[in-house]
Formats: sequence, C-alpha cells, structure tokens
Amino acid sequence: MIEYWLTFNNGTEKLRLPVPPQEFEMSTGLNNTTVTNSEIGEINLIGKPRLKTVTLSSYFPIRPDGLCQYTGFPSPAECLDLIRRWRESGKPIRLLVVGESLKVNEAMSIESFQVSQKPGPQDIYFSLELKEYRFLPPEVDGNGLTDALALLKEYTGTRPVERSVPQTYTTQPGDTLWAIARRFYHNAARAEELRRRNALPDEPAVPEGKVLVL
Repeated sequence: MIEYWLTFNNGTEKLRLPVPPQEFEMSTGLNNTTVTNSEIGEINLIGKPRLKTVTLSSYFPIRPDGLCQYTGFPSPAECLDLIRRWRESGKPIRLLVVGESLKVNEAMSIESFQVSQKPGPQDIYFSLELKEYRFLPPEVDGNGLTDALALLKEYTGTRPVERSVPQTYTTQPGDTLWAIARRFYHNAARAEELRRRNALPDEPAVPEGKVLVL
C-alpha cells in the first residue's frame, strides 16, 4: 500500500488522500543549453537541475467505498477548503509518498488545483499540479545581506536598508574585486567598474593594502 500525504506548516496540518492516485509520475530534468561552434557544430552544455513537477489526480469520496485506504477522512468540502487555504497562503506544502518501493519527501508549491463533479455520488474529483520548492541557502556576505534578500530585491524590487558607501577602501588579504563590489554595492557585476576606476590589471585578486576609490 502506498500512502499519499500533504502537510503544511511543518506538519501542523496534514491531509492523507483517502483514495490514492492510480498513477504517480514525477518529472525532472536539466537546464541544458545548446550552442553552435564554428568548428565542431552543436555543443550541449549540461546545466543545473530543473524543478521537479508532479500532478496528482484522484477524488475525495463523500462516503467510504472500495478504493478508500482508511475511514474517518474529511469531507470533500473540508479537503477543498484545506488545499485552497494552503494555496492562497503563499507558502509551500510538503508531499510525502510512503510505500515499500516508493518514498518521496519534497517541498512543493501548488501551481494549480482543478476540481470537478461527475454524475452519481457527490464525490469531488481533483487534479493537483505541484512544483518543487527550493529553499534559498542562508549564505551571508560581509554586510549581512543574505542571498535570499538579494534575490528578493532582484525579483520584487524590495530593497534592503541602504548603507552609505565609503569613499575609499583599503584591501585586505584574500580580497577580490567581485567580493568588494558585492560587499559595498550588493552587486558583484560592478567589479569591472571598480577595476576601471582604479586602473587595476584584469585579474580577480587585488594586492593587499591597495587603497581603492569606491
């Protein structure tokens, strides 16, 4: 027997699907890029993994039938309200699939939730489309601006509290223009601007004790 669970808010809310989907297929892949070289033709550059996707299709029964895995399950209306509330919360859910040969434990976002009803019992049929949710790493740079905040700023325009940029900076051991630009401008792409402004050679490292004009 394979059990399908949807959980929310670190497991404080749970829903075990009364009737398991007849099929389970999780799609994934890589963000590969094909480029053309004048000498050898096409080259396939292997990229990072794409987000996993899965669609669960089943029904919420109005009363126990021969396909239900357990009794005492929520009503179809309660199941619909629960999933809709999770979807509108803006937070991911977790998909748990537990069986002898199949085990899945993935944070997912609800991409779509379609429901329908067929003639006969008042069961509610549904199709739930989920996509993998990746939590951003808690890496922190020298100014305490996390990568998550930087990504939030990029996609939503939300800006962290602005910090004044000093006029000069004396380089320390191990400094690079990339790290300095990220530290003071929150934008590593401005490393080239720093290099030109201070007439530095085209090298990633900078000498220790160099006074840079910011």
